[in-house]
Amino acid sequence: MAIKAVIFDCDGVMFHSDHANVSFYEEVLRSAGAPPLPAGGEVAAHAMASVDLFKHYFGDDLELLTRVREAARKTSYDPFFDMMQPREHLYEVLAELREDHGQKIAMATNRSSTFDELLKRFGLGELFDFAVGARGELRPKPYPDMLLACTQEFGLKASEAIFVGDQASDAASAQAAAMPFVGIGPVAEDSEHSIESLRELAALLGRFG
Repeated sequence: MAIKAVIFDCDGVMFHSDHANVSFYEEVLRSAGAPPLPAGGEVAAHAMASVDLFKHYFGDDLELLTRVREAARKTSYDPFFDMMQPREHLYEVLAELREDHGQKIAMATNRSSTFDELLKRFGLGELFDFAVGARGELRPKPYPDMLLACTQEFGLKASEAIFVGDQASDAASAQAAAMPFVGIGPVAEDSEHSIESLRELAALLGRFG
């Protein structure tokens, strides 16, 4: 079936943002008087929604969990946006997919409170037909909620879209939505469809019919 929409994850797919995310969480934990991220925490900080990350590490200490959540609410992400770097060819690829290939373009990210400012800060609002974060009733990945919200917005079947992600939770979200998945970065080796550069997306679309 021909692909009519391309849905992108944000961190790790559209942006090199590991350092920004880890630095933000380190500041939150410092402000809350919490211990630093344990071994493996840097990977989790990049892959998990903040609500899941905090519960994962501090869920057995309700008082500490409450302090961490409050510190996160009060800590501005603004200084950390400057640490984010758009992935190579991001803007050209987004424009090409829409203008030359007629694809609907969407973003589905586990970001919540930083979602709107990110779109504004990097001038992405006009490049997407739809963008959604993990907030309100939409559960974060690996749940399929955000991907299905995108296809519902476009009036498409899940099989008519692809999701581009870099984490196992992205692949699980696509599987739960019955949507083709394209891996980039850490998850690419284990994905049926994978790319090393966003530039490869246009050619890859032709393989879906």
